[in-house]
Amino acid sequence: MRALLNQFVRFGIVGLGGLVVDVAVFNILRLTVLAPEVLHEGPVIAKVISTSLAIIANWMGNRYWTFGTERRLQAWREGVEFTIVSIAGMGIGLLCLWVSHYVLGYTSLLADNVASNVIGLALGTAFRFTFYRLWVFNPRFHGPRAVEHTMRPAGVSPLGRVQAVATVDDRAHRDD
Repeated sequence: MRALLNQFVRFGIVGLGGLVVDVAVFNILRLTVLAPEVLHEGPVIAKVISTSLAIIANWMGNRYWTFGTERRLQAWREGVEFTIVSIAGMGIGLLCLWVSHYVLGYTSLLADNVASNVIGLALGTAFRFTFYRLWVFNPRFHGPRAVEHTMRPAGVSPLGRVQAVATVDDRAHRDD
């Protein structure tokens, strides 16, 4: 339980960094080049851009810190899975923004921020943490972890036991 709590706290700290990126970029774009007065779909496009940048920042933080002991050798595959879960989480935030802005008619900057950066963020965070832990960074689904290969000296098992290293002669006699 303590390990899960520690992991959740790290996830939260990384997420706060991503939130800063997301909120700052969203508001800069929403108030300038992607304001609804300039482009009707501006708030949604601003959210896609800001969340995409936050996803990149969060992957790095989660890969190397939050789930650092579970990261895999195949960073590209982990990155793709992380992106899939992150895009689904972004979809939750976008849906909240879309419903608030276009269906309910709450079009102020405050309403857009509450919908996307409070309600959408809370729902998306719960979704992402669950799927990062159960799928993306779960070693049961993906074979060897990068930490096993980078942190363990040659000849030492994952449990810390010294393993005998067979010589060429030893291997030849095993076939007998």
